[in-house]
Amino acid sequence: MSPLISLPSRSPLRHAISLLVVAAFAPAAHAADLLTITQDALEHSATLNSSRSTFKSTEAGQDVERGDLLPQISATGSVYRYNSLESQSYAGASGSQGGAVGSGTSSSEDYNGTSLGVNVTQALFDATNWYEYQQSKKQVGQQALQLEIDQQQLLYDVSEAYFEILRAKEVLDARQAQEKAIGRQLEQANEQFNVGLVAITDVNEAKAAFDSARAQRIAAKNDLQVSFETLERLTGQQYASIASLDDELPIQPPAPANRDDWVDMALLSSPSIQYAQAAVDLAESGVDIARSGHLPTLDAFADYSYSNNDRDELRGHNEDVQVGVQANLPIYTGGSTSASVRQNTYSLEATQYDFEDQRRFTTQQVRSLFTQVSNDVESVDAQREAIVSSRSALEATRAGYEVGTRNIVDVLDAEQSLYESISDYADARYTYVTDLLQLRQQAGVLSLEVIRGTNRWLSDSKPVSLTSVDDGDMSAVDDIGKRPTPPSMP
Repeated sequence: MSPLISLPSRSPLRHAISLLVVAAFAPAAHAADLLTITQDALEHSATLNSSRSTFKSTEAGQDVERGDLLPQISATGSVYRYNSLESQSYAGASGSQGGAVGSGTSSSEDYNGTSLGVNVTQALFDATNWYEYQQSKKQVGQQALQLEIDQQQLLYDVSEAYFEILRAKEVLDARQAQEKAIGRQLEQANEQFNVGLVAITDVNEAKAAFDSARAQRIAAKNDLQVSFETLERLTGQQYASIASLDDELPIQPPAPANRDDWVDMALLSSPSIQYAQAAVDLAESGVDIARSGHLPTLDAFADYSYSNNDRDELRGHNEDVQVGVQANLPIYTGGSTSASVRQNTYSLEATQYDFEDQRRFTTQQVRSLFTQVSNDVESVDAQREAIVSSRSALEATRAGYEVGTRNIVDVLDAEQSLYESISDYADARYTYVTDLLQLRQQAGVLSLEVIRGTNRWLSDSKPVSLTSVDDGDMSAVDDIGKRPTPPSMP
C-alpha cells in the first residue's frame, strides 16, 4: 500500500521530520563536568600511569634486596664421556744406520660419567645486604610520596585546564558582544555620514575600533580551541561539551582564615616536603651501606657432590658432603670504602639542604597563594562594580553623543571599557577558583573530595562546546553586573 502522503526525497519537510524523529529517540547528551573529567584523567593520564609503573618497579626492587637475605641454593650437573690415549717409548739397540731403535707401550681408556652438585648458603651476618634492604623499603615509601605528588598535580592541572576553557568561553562571549556592539556603531556612523550628519573621520574611527574588536574576537576563539586541546592531552579523551560555572559561586576568603594555619597544614601534609625528608632518610641509609663495607660477613654453607662413571675397573660412586660456617673480613680495599663513606656523607648533607629549601619554598608558596586568594576575593567584587560603572559611563556617553557633547571616539572608548571590564571580571572569577585549588595543592590537601565539592557549583544548563564558539551569548554578557552578589559558602 502506498503512503497517503508522498514526500520528495530531498524535501525540507522530510528533512525536518527526520531530525525530529532522531531527536525524539536519541538519548539526552549531558555536558561532562569537572568530576567526570578528573576521574577520566586519573585513569588515562600517561604521566600518572608512568608514576604508578615506577612505583610498582620500586616495590619489586624491595623484593630483590630481600632476596639477598634469604637462603641461596644452586645446583650443577653434568654428563660426560671420558677418552684418554697414552703412548710411551724408550731408547733401544742401534740399527745398521746407527740410529736408535725405540720400543714402548700405549694404552687408551674410554668411559661415561655423571656428576651432580648442590650448594646452599645462608647469610648469618651481612650488614651491607641488611642496610640495602632497609634502604629499598625507604625507596618504596619515597616513591609512594612521588605518586601522591603526581596525583595532586594532575588534579590541579585538570582543574586549571577545565576552568581555562570556561574562562576562554566567557572572554569570547564578551569579545563577540563587543564586536556586535561596535559593528552597530559603525553602521550608525555610516548612515549618519551618508546624510551629512558626521564627518568621515567618525566612520574611520568606528571602522578601526571594529577591526580591533574583530581581531580580539578571533584571538579569543583560538584560545578556546587551544584550551580544549590541553584538556584532551591530560585525559586522553575528547568532550563534546563541558558544564559551566554557576553564577552563584560563592567568592570568599580561604578557610581557615589564618595564613599561619595554612603554613602549619603544609608543613604537616605537603607530600613535597615529605618527599624531601624521605630523600634525607635514603641518604642516611647510603652512609650506613658505605660504612658496612668495613664490617665482616658470616655465612653458613652446605655443599653436596655426587659423581659416577662406568669404568671397568671401578664400581660404585663418590659422594661428598661439607657443612660449615665461613667468615670474611675486608682488611684493605685500596681506600675505596672510606672514599664511599665520604661520598655518601656529602650526599646526605646535600639532601638536608634540599629539604630545608623545600620547606622554605612551600612556606613561601602557601603564604603567597593565601594572600593572592584573599586579594582575588576583593578583585572579583571590584571587577563586578567596574562593570556597573562602565555600563553607566557608556550610557551617559551615548546620551552625550546624541546631543553633541561627546564624539564617537568617546563612545567607542566607553564600549571598549565596558567589555574589557566584563572580560576582566571573568578572568578574576576563574583566577580565584584556580588560585584556591593551587593553595590546597601546595598545602598537600588537594584531593578528589575537594574536586567533588567544587563540582557542585557547575551546571550543564549552559554547556560550553567548540560547536558554539560562534554563538555569542549577548544576553548573558549584558546581564553581568546586574545579578545579586553570590552568597557565602556555608
